[in-house]
Order: sequence, then C-alpha cells, then structure tokens
Amino acid sequence: MSIDFPHRQSAHCESGVTANLLSYHGQRISEALAFGIGGGLFFGYFPFVRINRLPLITFRSAPGAIFKKCVRRLGARVRSQTFASPREASAALDRALAAGIPQGLQTGVYWLPYFPPALRFHFNAHNLVAYGRDGEDYLLSDPVFEEPVRCPRGDLERARFAKGALAPKGRMYAIESFAPDGDLAKAVRQGIREVCNRMVRAPIPLIGVRGVRLLASRLERWPERLGREQAVLHLGHLIRMQEEIGTGGGGFRFIYAAFLQEAAAILGNPDLSGLAEELTETGDLWRQFALLAARNCKGREGANSTFSALAEQLRDCARREEQIFRALLKVV
Repeated sequence: MSIDFPHRQSAHCESGVTANLLSYHGQRISEALAFGIGGGLFFGYFPFVRINRLPLITFRSAPGAIFKKCVRRLGARVRSQTFASPREASAALDRALAAGIPQGLQTGVYWLPYFPPALRFHFNAHNLVAYGRDGEDYLLSDPVFEEPVRCPRGDLERARFAKGALAPKGRMYAIESFAPDGDLAKAVRQGIREVCNRMVRAPIPLIGVRGVRLLASRLERWPERLGREQAVLHLGHLIRMQEEIGTGGGGFRFIYAAFLQEAAAILGNPDLSGLAEELTETGDLWRQFALLAARNCKGREGANSTFSALAEQLRDCARREEQIFRALLKVV
C-alpha cells in the first residue's frame, strides 16, 4: 500500500512537509515559499515557560502554524485530528492511506529509530508524511532525510504519543481539497506582514526584536545571577534552541531570505532582493554568535565571547533586524 508521493529533502521539517503536501496536490512550491507564506520566522523569549527546567527560547512560530496558515492562504481546506490512544491513531492512519491520502504527522524525534542515536533528543514537534505501509512498516517521507524511510508500527506509535512539552497526541493532518489557482501574490504579502508585525510591532517585550534585546540583557547578567556553571548551562541551551531544534536562528534567516528572493519575482519588486541579502548577513551574525557562545561553553572564552560581548552581538542582531523588517513593512 503506497501512494506516489513527491519526497524532497528540506532544511526544516514543517515547511518541508507543507511544500511536499502542496506539491502532491498540484501547487509545486519551494520550502522557502511555504515557510514565508506560513509566517514561519519568529522570535520569543519566555523565561516563565520551562523546557527541561530551562527558559523557552523559540525562533519559529508555534508548531503546526506554518502548515495551517500557508495552505489556508493558498486556498486549501485541511483536516487535523488528535487521538485518545495509539491504536485509534494507527487505525485512522491506515484508513487514510488505504484511501490514497498522504498524512502529515507530528512526532517525537527521540522515538524514531531511523534517526542516528546522536541526533535523537526529546523534541515533540517533528513533522513528516506517511504515504504508505509495507506489512508492519510505515513508509515515511521525512523531509530532513535525503531519501524516504521506513518505521515499524510500534515505534511510530510511540513517537506519535511521546510525552512531555508539545506532546503530539497522535496528531495527523491532511489537505482535503485544493484549488491551485489561488492568489499567490496576496498570500506572499500576508505572510510578510505577519512576520514583520511580530518582529517589530509586538505589544509585549518577549517577542520579536524586543525579545532579542530582553534576552541580551538577561544573558549579560547570567554569570552574576546564576553562577558560572548555571550560566554556561543556560548558554548551551540557547545554542541548542538556536541551531539544533527545528533549524533555528541563523538557518531560519537563510530560509526566509530565499523566500524574499522568490517574493521579489512574484511581486515584481526588486527591493525585496536587497532586503534578502541583508537578512542573509544577519543570519551569518546569528551563526557567528552561536560559534562564539560554544567557545565560551567549552571554556575557551576570549574577548569576543564573554557574556557581555555575546550580549552586544545579540543587540546588533536586533538592531539590524528591526531595520530590515520595518523596511519590509513599507514594501508590502
């Protein structure tokens, strides 16, 4: 039992799944376009929300939001379900696959056996597509892998019902109907406005560039407030949230810059290409920050990797991104 599904590798799981599902239904778009239309870029620092007893730092919109917003803006209808038990969830998945409907699944990375052991961690918002079954193995299009993969029923059930933060509860979603003649330019503008409003017009100081500045202020005081050991633990957590979980800070800037390049052609506005180049440079700064922060964590602290110097780099990222997203608002 197998559906002819177009597997394409991507940088980020949810935007990859979104692009691949839309391509299956006739709207062949890139991962970057799916990410941008779905308003995927975000920043939030929520010290009162804890992930493994450390503050939540997020560089992307809420899990599921990219898919939901992208397909809605392109004129598709979707169906999303959660389930009370693994048996019920597997039965529903089997029925959908038998009907020839590929299904997006939210899973916990730790329980997927085809991930190398070193890359398994407790993150419960990993997205993939189930497109078939062979005996007790499910055929999966996991967009972070070069080729489709297989997963035994028991392991997939465990991944779909992983416990903890962002527990998927067997979540399964699919495109029910799609008219591929939607207004692409309008969808692009909507996606850009949403991201810009979050980054520079957020009403609370935890979100967007204000959130980056708040994090910079807190980071600068971590050694004094928490002690060296805990400060390094918090810094390592920031690096992991930025560069490992869900692609992260620098990587998302590169994807969004690619989206702006495509948007420049769709909207006929070359100014977007210039802003894409600026955002790529900002992505490089985020990556440099992660590199220097990692040196600090490893005890190789230099003049440019002290907590104060790292805080200044974050403030520089915030300053540059405020200019970019205010300019983007004027363009659209």
